[in-house]
Amino acid sequence: MTDFAADSILVLLDVTPEGELAKSSAGLLGAAAQVGTPVALVVAGDDAHAAFVTAAGQLGAGTVLTAGLGGADTALTAPLVDALQAAAALVQPDAVLISNSIEGRDIAGRYAVRSNSALSVDAVGLVRDDEGIIAQHSVYGGAFNVTSAATFGAPVITVRQGAVDARAEVVATPEVVAVEAPASSSPAATIESFEAEVSASSRPELRGAAKVVSGGRGLGSEEKFVLVEQLADALGAAVGASRAAVDAGYIPYSHQVGQTGVSVSPQLYVALGISGAIQHKAGMQTAKTIVAINKDGDAPIFDVADFGVVGDLFTVVPQLIAALEANKAK
Repeated sequence: MTDFAADSILVLLDVTPEGELAKSSAGLLGAAAQVGTPVALVVAGDDAHAAFVTAAGQLGAGTVLTAGLGGADTALTAPLVDALQAAAALVQPDAVLISNSIEGRDIAGRYAVRSNSALSVDAVGLVRDDEGIIAQHSVYGGAFNVTSAATFGAPVITVRQGAVDARAEVVATPEVVAVEAPASSSPAATIESFEAEVSASSRPELRGAAKVVSGGRGLGSEEKFVLVEQLADALGAAVGASRAAVDAGYIPYSHQVGQTGVSVSPQLYVALGISGAIQHKAGMQTAKTIVAINKDGDAPIFDVADFGVVGDLFTVVPQLIAALEANKAK
């Protein structure tokens, strides 16, 4: 029987429909390594476990628990909660970490109810004190940094993708432990059909991107929004937008950054023509470096920007793109 470290942190790693570990995995294991010993859990078909174990080890998991889907390959989240419950009973972790993805939040909520555990969502960092694990959060549009902790048991924490820069050390040969997860009678939606959406874009995916260039109402039209895309291409960045730009039809909703859109924590966030409503800041304020370009010097976006340019973006941005292209040519 495997002996798990007293400071074990159980980490559920998302598996994408393409059969790979999700990009959130590195940050989850890095966060776990900061406060304890990461123990990864991968739930997938038995024939894929070996590849996932190797990938998890490359990301810093010294121990990898593997569980099957119990024949419920078309059931949404319930089989993963079954596996998580069995794994937690085996490991007795100090905390359970899950990605703050749509599926991850559903799993976290279901598991927290089943196990009568405290739930902390959308954490941007983790620390440990004498009493256990503490989750750090950015709330009210980034106006406040707060912490949350469980008064009993191991907390269930969802972690915002891109918020944690720390990475665990590579483990060449992780220890593998198979977990038996009996299927529960919990209700679950089922997948009747599935069709992968093929994206032709060469730009990074918005969620989890290291660089993001976002445009707002200040662009003025869908035709002029191309300036955002040009700067994003020059920087190798993903394209985002404020709700105002989305509502105006400049760009599809999938690019919306903010409280009702995607939350991002890139290394670099460039805001073009975005005033900085609290709903927008809620989704991007944890970016490591924020650059704002806006002709209104009193725009709220400058309150959170590390660097600000007060000026006409249609004059400033083309000059910036030209300078970036010239630097590449050297």
